[in-house]
Amino acid sequence: MLFAANRFARASSAGAADTAAGDMVSLHSIGELQMPDENGVMLPAGFKSRVVARSGQQPVPGSEYIWHDAPDGGAVYATDDSGWIYVSNAELREGMGGVGALRFDNAGELVDAYPILQGTSINCAGGKTPWQTWLSCEEFDLGQVYECDPFGNRSAEVRPALGRFQHEAVAVDPLNQVLYLTEDKPDGAFYRFRPANGLPDLSNGVLEVAKLHSENGRDYLSWEPVSDPQAESTPTRYQVEDYAPFRGGEGLVYQDGLIYFSTKRDNRVWCYDVASHEISVIYDIQTSSNPILSGVDNLAITSSGDVLVAEDGGDMQIVVLTPDNRVIPLLQIPGHERSEITGPAFDRSYRRLYFSSQRGSAGASSGGITYEISVA
Repeated sequence: MLFAANRFARASSAGAADTAAGDMVSLHSIGELQMPDENGVMLPAGFKSRVVARSGQQPVPGSEYIWHDAPDGGAVYATDDSGWIYVSNAELREGMGGVGALRFDNAGELVDAYPILQGTSINCAGGKTPWQTWLSCEEFDLGQVYECDPFGNRSAEVRPALGRFQHEAVAVDPLNQVLYLTEDKPDGAFYRFRPANGLPDLSNGVLEVAKLHSENGRDYLSWEPVSDPQAESTPTRYQVEDYAPFRGGEGLVYQDGLIYFSTKRDNRVWCYDVASHEISVIYDIQTSSNPILSGVDNLAITSSGDVLVAEDGGDMQIVVLTPDNRVIPLLQIPGHERSEITGPAFDRSYRRLYFSSQRGSAGASSGGITYEISVA
């Protein structure tokens, strides 16, 4: 399936005048990765990086919050003062997980940090909602989804109707009033949730599992309800006979009627058309003409459709999948091979990209590092 025609931002990579205007360069025309910068990040010419938080060191400037270990899935939210907030999961066990937030002013200065969820476990990925909340997912067999307030004004709430399973990510289709969810198991299911009272009410609804069938050489999904979303006796995926297993569901994003998600155990990125129900593979390491992307994990998407894939391991890159089927490295963090890249998310202008190295470099003791990428 083809992507929609798209562009990372309006500027071309050619002229200094374009980059000086503040827009990021087109991902279709970025050049080779350069030598590591002062933060150890390899970027194309015209980009720069900065470190915005480090795990377990001094409190984040302007706050008393010490940035959490194992930063994972994340998202960005606009604030009323033209600033923004980046939220980040903590993939920690035994009730040490949760979600932290970094708040930036309208000049991009970090001015506050605080927790928005505490006491949970293995908060891996999740998803941003159109009503400006963050859905944080627990990645263990009876894990749950918590709805969090990025602004820190309301306590997080668990959403049992979204099921108990090894959650990975969530994406919202606002037009059809549906949520999609991935499951990080070797035979994980692909889920759909239809709220009983429409969005944004996630307190009740129907959780469904995808089934796969083929017709005229194309693959399609159909959906059947899970009888016991709490998995009191049977795991949710096994409650639907002949469900479609996906090999380790990971990142998940929605845009313009298309759902993109990755599966790490076969290094594939998929596209599901919610209108036609057709599903197709847009990247497969076994068949790609440029199979440089491995360890597919968290996803992000530009305003007009380019898909960014973060690597768990591999070469520690964020890689761009373009409409003309090119596979282009956007950045790389050498020396972080024991880590994974997590939480890629753009600000609303698409001029800044945030992400983390979950465990930092091989010789570091400081744990995770959270970065911002922008135009130099």
